[in-house]
Amino acid sequence: MITQRSREQQLKVGKFDLGMSARWLESRVRHTARRGALSPRESALAERFKLLKREAGSHSPSAPTLARMIPELRLRVDACFLSNPYATDLFLDYLHREVIRTGKLRRLLEFYPSQNRVIADKLSGAIGVPAEYLFVGNGAVEIIQAILHRFTGAKILVNLPTFSAYHEFVRSDTQVLYNVLPRENDFRFDPKPYLERVRREKPDTVVLINPNNPDGGYIPYATLVHLLEELRHVPNVILDESFIHFACEGDDYAYRSLSGEVDRFPNLMLVKSMSKDFGVAGIRAGYAVMAPQRVQSLLNNGYLWNSSGLAEYFFDLYSRPDFLIEYERKRVHYIRHSRRFFKALSLMPGLHAYPTCANFVLIELRNEMTAEDLVCRLLVRRGIYTRTCDDKKGLEPGKFIRVASRCRSENRFVLRAFRDIMR
Repeated sequence: MITQRSREQQLKVGKFDLGMSARWLESRVRHTARRGALSPRESALAERFKLLKREAGSHSPSAPTLARMIPELRLRVDACFLSNPYATDLFLDYLHREVIRTGKLRRLLEFYPSQNRVIADKLSGAIGVPAEYLFVGNGAVEIIQAILHRFTGAKILVNLPTFSAYHEFVRSDTQVLYNVLPRENDFRFDPKPYLERVRREKPDTVVLINPNNPDGGYIPYATLVHLLEELRHVPNVILDESFIHFACEGDDYAYRSLSGEVDRFPNLMLVKSMSKDFGVAGIRAGYAVMAPQRVQSLLNNGYLWNSSGLAEYFFDLYSRPDFLIEYERKRVHYIRHSRRFFKALSLMPGLHAYPTCANFVLIELRNEMTAEDLVCRLLVRRGIYTRTCDDKKGLEPGKFIRVASRCRSENRFVLRAFRDIMR
């Protein structure tokens, strides 16, 4: 059962206690500005982390994995994985009040959740898309793999850098073509050469992530609609909007999704993870919007009970106006803090922070320090987990890291650590 911690428990700094309030980061942690080479103990911890990272391949070991495999680490801030911590708090408040305290948790755990179609019907009203256009997934990665294996044919075009699942999970008989976004132009997407490449190569599938991961680059709504018009001849257009809630056009924090445009563009398949904006990666929830015949094709090949009871409860919440009103406040609150955090990082000497419309920032190191060295120093000396991008295609190894925004006090802790280490 979730219980209210005492003040003494809240202020106690323990190993891997990321669930507590981060106020202790401001008041209780000593900030010893150690610089220079790592100590033998720190070097040993760094080597164990590097081994775990290599074993994880092109992804990163989770915070619980680090805590279990390297228990000596005091992991204080997880700035590697990408989620809104304020939204996590909101979900936990509802879960405690409506499920834990009322004794309904057993029901979510003991009984099968609803079938895919039933959950899609719940989701339909929240996003304004008919249920027959919705495919609910056990996280976005399941959806990505299902789409790539079911609909992609001989050739797929993927931008670089990007989320590696789109080129790692293709079938063995699918050729992957790469459209490299220019570093000298801050990895900005340029529609003109992209369309020329599509006409020349004739892929049956193209992938666009908006905002893009790992650089946070954003394609404006009007530009994207024009692009889709030009891509009507391509059988499959995958648009990943997993970070769209952080991308605001104008000054009112509004975001614009293309989830309602599948009728207009029948070749469009829109993928949406719920982990990033709602901070619920652990329950694995995502959905896709696509033509009804595509949805039926996937459902005919499994995916009957592919959501958990907790994921179904989340989708129930997502369909409720009271929850969405509170979430909207958390979303705007988080974006404001994130923008200040990214601006502060961009002003630090020795770093170049790329423009971002997501909840993370891609940083290029412009001094003698390597990305792996910086990630290890932050982790073993400060307990701050960031992501080295050495395994990202399209990025020069040793030069790039990705840092996620957290709550305000955690972001301040991260900034202080960067200032000390980069001196």
